[in-house]
Amino acid sequence: MENMLDYSMFLRIFCAILLGFCIGLEREMTNKYAGLRTNILVCLGACLFTIISIYGFPEVSVSGDELGTRDTARVAAQVLTGIGFIGGGTVLRHGANVFGLTTAATLWISAAIGMACGAGMFSIAIAGTVLSIITLVSVRVFEKSVLISSTKNTKRLKLNISCQHEKADNIYNYIIENYGHLREITKKLNKQDDSLTKITVILDLSGKRPIQSMYKTFQKLEGIESISIQEFTE
Repeated sequence: MENMLDYSMFLRIFCAILLGFCIGLEREMTNKYAGLRTNILVCLGACLFTIISIYGFPEVSVSGDELGTRDTARVAAQVLTGIGFIGGGTVLRHGANVFGLTTAATLWISAAIGMACGAGMFSIAIAGTVLSIITLVSVRVFEKSVLISSTKNTKRLKLNISCQHEKADNIYNYIIENYGHLREITKKLNKQDDSLTKITVILDLSGKRPIQSMYKTFQKLEGIESISIQEFTE
């Protein structure tokens, strides 16, 4: 019986490591902060805490042959609190944008899968892993291919355009007429060369490969001597 119990625990631990690896691999392939090691350790730790909670605190005799009631969920319940602290460390804020919420949610799911493995609920653990990976992959593809105008696909770009002075007004007006999400646009003479004008633009643009598409668009305009486009960071 003891050997069977040891085998069962080993199987639960191995399953937690394997399923944590599967979720961590998806995060690692998308270059997220919490990758393979983090998800494996979270899943494994949740599994171990669950096993300890179930088997580590045997029932004790209260009076005679009567056994006292034990709360097997007490230790395991604290896993959720601990995961909250870890998940909070993956959430970053940059200006009005918040990053890392999906990674934090993935760690939360990894802990749930580890707890399911620790409780011997392998079917739920496997189903949870498969559904989590499908959700992470399919929704990301859906956002990029269908929800092109989503804020997640919107980038703030900064353009530095050096153009011929006589063509500057045409280029300036073209930008205002064709790009509605302008944040800032300035035009001034180049101090080193009076024949050139510098136009600086900050705008929000959505779509697939916005920087490449803008390069192609502005290359067709007359009078542009040079142009640089990069993501704008405040």
